[in-house]
Amino acid sequence: MARVAVLGASGYAGSIAAMLVHRHPFFELAHVTARSEAGARLDDIHPRTRVPMELESWDPKVHSGVDAALVCWPHRAAAPAVAELRERGVRVVDLSADFRLTDRGIYEDWYGAHGAPALFGQGVYGLPELHRERIAGADLVANPGCYPTAALLALAPLARAGLIGDVVIDAKSGVSGAGREPTAATHYVAADENMVPYKVERHRHTPEIEQELAGQGAPLTITFTPHLVPLAQGELVSCYVTPSREYAEEEVAGLYDDAYATEPWVELRLGPPGVLEVRETNYCRLSVHCDGRTNRILVFASIDNLWKGAAGQAVQCMNVMYGLGETTGLDGIAMFP
Repeated sequence: MARVAVLGASGYAGSIAAMLVHRHPFFELAHVTARSEAGARLDDIHPRTRVPMELESWDPKVHSGVDAALVCWPHRAAAPAVAELRERGVRVVDLSADFRLTDRGIYEDWYGAHGAPALFGQGVYGLPELHRERIAGADLVANPGCYPTAALLALAPLARAGLIGDVVIDAKSGVSGAGREPTAATHYVAADENMVPYKVERHRHTPEIEQELAGQGAPLTITFTPHLVPLAQGELVSCYVTPSREYAEEEVAGLYDDAYATEPWVELRLGPPGVLEVRETNYCRLSVHCDGRTNRILVFASIDNLWKGAAGQAVQCMNVMYGLGETTGLDGIAMFP
């Protein structure tokens, strides 16, 4: 078994990551850390995880004595810890944005100074459906953001086929995506029975989506608008594609069949997906529609933002890194049986 530490286990994604590792047949949960709640038991803070372990203060000398780590800290805070873990030979899946981007100038424009500049650019983008072979040989994996995960799975087949001339991505996510610290927007009174677009001109996931679409053959400037919806967790991404060339419906359907027929965590469906269909699973549920009237291709993708959009995908990546089946420790697990 590989011994694993989860840094930042008191957060929403971190607690699920700890739960998944704790129940995993190959990984042993060795440590769980928290920056502000050290000393408390994880199952007291997040009872549904059933992880009876005490949260510890981060100590690189103690917590680097493991085989792998899931780092569930915010951007800029994560990078120095990742650097210390890598110096000691620990394999890392980082859930922050610190190692997702490959252009240093773009990173600094959107996030500011990098916390571990010597490591910048060394992370492998952790979307197994696109980068499985590179993840398998990686020691540092940059887990994608939740919006990019859904958007890229929705658009990658079209990007590879040279079919995207322009795209508008309309995305909606539950309040857990904003983390545990409450804000005016995520307060119950503000979020309940409401729906609000946010960061409409400059959301940090935009360059991540553009980078990966370019890598799939579609270098373009996207329109991306996220919305906060009154859900605890769950995410729906609606992509409206203006095609760059003529196409047939059969071609488009074939692109998605070829891309995802054997993928364990991507489900193709005829009708538009909903978020309840994937809640507390690692599935991405997709449907694609050709609108002859407008000559647009519509693609819908639903995920659980804390699972396939964060912790579940991180464990999927660790499975790949250790040569395990990608459903290992993920299939059949739900926080709410």
